[in-house]
Amino acid sequence: MEKGNFENKPIAVKKETKVVTPKKKKQKIKTTTAGKTKTETIPSKDEEEEKEEPTTSPENTTIINILTKKINNYAIQNDLSTEYCFLVDMSLPSGRNRFFIYDLKKNSIINAGLVSHGSCNETFLARPRFSNGTKSGCSSLGKYKVGEFYKGKYGKSFRLYGLDDCNSNAYKRAVVIHGYDCVPDKEIYPRVLCNSFGCVMVSYKFFDKIANIIGRSGKPIVLWIYQ
Repeated sequence: MEKGNFENKPIAVKKETKVVTPKKKKQKIKTTTAGKTKTETIPSKDEEEEKEEPTTSPENTTIINILTKKINNYAIQNDLSTEYCFLVDMSLPSGRNRFFIYDLKKNSIINAGLVSHGSCNETFLARPRFSNGTKSGCSSLGKYKVGEFYKGKYGKSFRLYGLDDCNSNAYKRAVVIHGYDCVPDKEIYPRVLCNSFGCVMVSYKFFDKIANIIGRSGKPIVLWIYQ
């Protein structure tokens, strides 16, 4: 929700102790082809893991499969995108990636990022509560249609239109997708994330990735916030 001069900041938490481990050296092997010998470099296991697509637990994967089928059917019936959808899993800790960009054609998550939940007008809220109240400052569960792009109080933003009774006031509340500098680009768990006033608040870098998907979609995309 676009209110106040700033988004709420998280409470102080104990700093993590970082253990620095040396990077594994790349393994080199020699291969012989047509009488010539050449050296090839094999990526280390750590480098291979960095290239893997975002994953979720088996339990969350099952839920995602159920939701994406519902979204696809809903999209067909309401002339919305059957290429992509956005999923926000509020059952996950705020320091974990819980905004998922989902490719409905490939049936897979293609990107994931951090997203804040609403403070419900409190100083700070570590775990989300939900309300559709016009001045609640809370996140609202349910399906949304991602609307038009505009530049608002927090810069580049996309309007959201609530599609369910539990989020019907989203447009009236000015609940939107926007970037903010208190949201980092990578997971911070077990630390917690800053709060919004109910908006779907992400990092600026992840916002650009969302905007790129929206730009590639021929029809409005469905965003579903669930727990």
